[in-house]
Amino acid sequence: MHNEEMINTIKDKTEISKKLKERAIYEGFSLAGIASIPGSSRLKLRTNALERWLSNNHHAEMKWMEAERRKNVNSLLEGAKSILSVGFTYINSQKNNNRFKIGKFSQGEDYHKVIYKKLKNVGKWINLEIPDCKWKICVDTSPLLEKAWAEESGLGWIGKNSNLISKKNGSWFTLGFIILTKDLIPDKPHQSLCGKCDLCIESCPTKAIIEPFVIQSDLCIAYHTIENREKTIPKKIEENLNGWVAGCDICQDVCPWNKSVPYNNTFETTPKKWIKNLGIDSLNWDDKTWEDNLKGTTLKRIKPWMWKRNIRANLRNN
Repeated sequence: MHNEEMINTIKDKTEISKKLKERAIYEGFSLAGIASIPGSSRLKLRTNALERWLSNNHHAEMKWMEAERRKNVNSLLEGAKSILSVGFTYINSQKNNNRFKIGKFSQGEDYHKVIYKKLKNVGKWINLEIPDCKWKICVDTSPLLEKAWAEESGLGWIGKNSNLISKKNGSWFTLGFIILTKDLIPDKPHQSLCGKCDLCIESCPTKAIIEPFVIQSDLCIAYHTIENREKTIPKKIEENLNGWVAGCDICQDVCPWNKSVPYNNTFETTPKKWIKNLGIDSLNWDDKTWEDNLKGTTLKRIKPWMWKRNIRANLRNN
C-alpha cells in the first residue's frame, strides 16, 4: 500500500470511528468508546483476576460467571476486530425516601431492553455507513468481560468497589456493547483514579469488599436480595440490611466521583410509582399484583416470595 493510500485509510477509519461514537451519543448514551481486539495486556490481567475470583468461589451461586466464552470475544462473533462500548446513565433526580430501599439501576425501565433498543438503532446506522461490517449486540447477559472492555475503551476505570467509574458520570450507568468485524481506531484505555480512597471498602456494612476490587458475593447485600434463592437470608446480612430489599447502593453512594454527576431525567429512568410507595402492605400483595408491578423492570428477577422474604428480614431488624 502506498503512503497516500495508507493516510486515506487511516483518515477513513478515524472518521468512521468518530461518527460511530457520535451516533451512540445521539441515540441516548452518555458515554461511548472503542477498543481493538484482542486489546492490551490489561485484558489478560483482568481475565486472570476473574479466574482467581471464580477459583475462590466468590461468585457464590452465580454459576453463569464460569462461562468459558467470557474469555474469547471471537466466540461471540467470528472475525471480531473492534468493540464499541457505551454507558447508559440511569440516575434520575427523583429521590426515593422510602423505608424500603431499591438499587437505583433498577427503579426505571429494564435497562437491558433500553440499551438493546438503542444499540439496535446504532446497528442500523452501521448497516448504512459500514455495509461490509458484521456486528453483534451484547448487553449484560452475554458472556463478555464487560467492565474490562469498557475500561479498555476509555469509558472509565474499574473502581475498588468493582464498579466502572467515569470522571464525568461517576458509576451511575450500565454498559452495552457492539462487537464489530471492522478495524476501527481505538480510544486510550482509562487509568485508575481511585488513588488512596477506601471509602467504599470502609462503608460496606458486611465487609463484602474483602480487598480492593474483590467482592465476596455471599457477603454482599445486593447479592442476597437479588440472587439468593434460599428461604432465609444469613443472619449477618439480615442485621445489616438497613432498609435494602432489592440491591444496595452504599458503595456507590459514598464514592467521591458520584458527588455531582449529570442526571438522566427521561421516562426510561423515572422510578416506578409503586417503588416510591413500597410499604408493609406489599406483604399482602398476591403474585398477580407483584407480577403487574414488576413487569418491564429488571426487578422481576426477584420473585414475589423473595420480596416478602427481604421485607420481613428488614422488619425483624428495624
